[in-house]
Amino acid sequence: MNADVVREETDIVVVGGGGSGLTAAIFARREGARVILLEKHTELRGSTGLSIGSITATGTPHQRQAGIVDDPQAHFEDMGKFAVKLAGDRAAAADNEELRRILVENVPASVDWLMSLGVTFYGPMPEPPHRQPRMHNVLPNSRAYIYFVGREARRVGVDARVNATVERLLVEDGRVVGVAARIDGRPHELRARRAVVLATGDYSSSPDWKRRFNPAVAEVDGVNTTNVGDGHRFGEELGAEVKFGEIVYGPNLRFMPPAKPSALLRLPPHRLLTGAMRLALERLPTWSLRPFILSFVTTYLSPEPSLFREGAILVNKRGERFTDELDRPNYALAEQPDKVGYIVFDDAVARKFGKWPHFISTAPGVAYAYLQDYKRTRPDLYHRGRSIEELAASMGVPAAALGKAVGAHNASPGARPPIGKGPFHALGPVKSWIILTDGGLTVNRNHQVTRGDGQAIPGLYAVGSVGQGGLLLEGHGHHLAWAFTSGRLAGIHAARNESGITTRM
Repeated sequence: MNADVVREETDIVVVGGGGSGLTAAIFARREGARVILLEKHTELRGSTGLSIGSITATGTPHQRQAGIVDDPQAHFEDMGKFAVKLAGDRAAAADNEELRRILVENVPASVDWLMSLGVTFYGPMPEPPHRQPRMHNVLPNSRAYIYFVGREARRVGVDARVNATVERLLVEDGRVVGVAARIDGRPHELRARRAVVLATGDYSSSPDWKRRFNPAVAEVDGVNTTNVGDGHRFGEELGAEVKFGEIVYGPNLRFMPPAKPSALLRLPPHRLLTGAMRLALERLPTWSLRPFILSFVTTYLSPEPSLFREGAILVNKRGERFTDELDRPNYALAEQPDKVGYIVFDDAVARKFGKWPHFISTAPGVAYAYLQDYKRTRPDLYHRGRSIEELAASMGVPAAALGKAVGAHNASPGARPPIGKGPFHALGPVKSWIILTDGGLTVNRNHQVTRGDGQAIPGLYAVGSVGQGGLLLEGHGHHLAWAFTSGRLAGIHAARNESGITTRM
């Protein structure tokens, strides 16, 4: 026995401090369980805090206020249309409809709970093939979820610890009884009298997991660098299976986030701020809100492919053009130095992408972002030069290489316009990202992890992406809906596990 190992005992151990993990911890604590939550990152965040922030639900106060008559059954049916769009008829037939039913029937209560904590939503917004507007967008951004849910976790007494990496599950007689972890570098064994809840996210940042299920994206980075499939590994070691592991959202080109968040982004999501934002969005013309709203959303926007069709080119940090921009540049960029690039274009394209119908990105809340929006809200991404040499200096790339790339593009035959007269412009750095993966461990309706034969693994639950269990979540707002809903229900089930009480959904 290693005397250096710190040994502790609790009722529930939750592995992961994003939206699903925090929610599971809160609801287990509300059932009277002692809860220790372990997060490997230096802060509580998870993929929830990096998301666009929408939740799709029916029967919400926002729908009622808008006079929308909707119900979970219609939501259930429409999710099936999204599943076909994502995976095709054959794969969609394997969608876990039991978990889909749990989601659509319980997500309205999840929205109500989040609002009770102080989360403010704007909407609902339409998204076909949803037959009704159901997408609710968080204000001012997705960090509001972690702010309010994290505050609630502290209020109810969840013992949340960061810099805590779980290395393996502790198993006795086939039952999960705790975890072995390193907390601030020191080895710990935490025994869980009732259950361990996995909330470790997906495997979007694991080359090994991606190579196994979708080799084409193995070297593309994930948005959340801590999502490396820890929980998937723990589950498989005990006989669980991963369903829909091949489904990957991305790779998508996205502009790099700012090195230092603006003062507006550092503001706490107080109800006075978010309430004023919602009121303004509902009553003021969109044009009057553009500068304010865009300051929050231009941290994660993607460039439109139409930029390349109009003549822009993509170069790497050495100033070299490395791919046909109309043929999957998002895959090619992952093989370049530091996996980053710059979008280069002339003044004619710059002026064209300053007004409808030519926009740089779609932007939640204001519909579209144009070049002048990036110049104003993300000056770190915008580069300009009267000559190619001046542009290269602004970008920090070799002028000779950039000049050669532009010249070769202009000399090549094709239907795309050449890069013409200056001044010249560039946006970047831009990077190719995997947003998330859909493969999750098999779980039953109580969110217990199950083996290949369908039998539950005693003492082990999974929520969020790791506990998706064959549920297809195409469409905005379904992944966060599942994160909070599965976390809420699994926390209750896990806390009641020892007493044998049946939980009403």
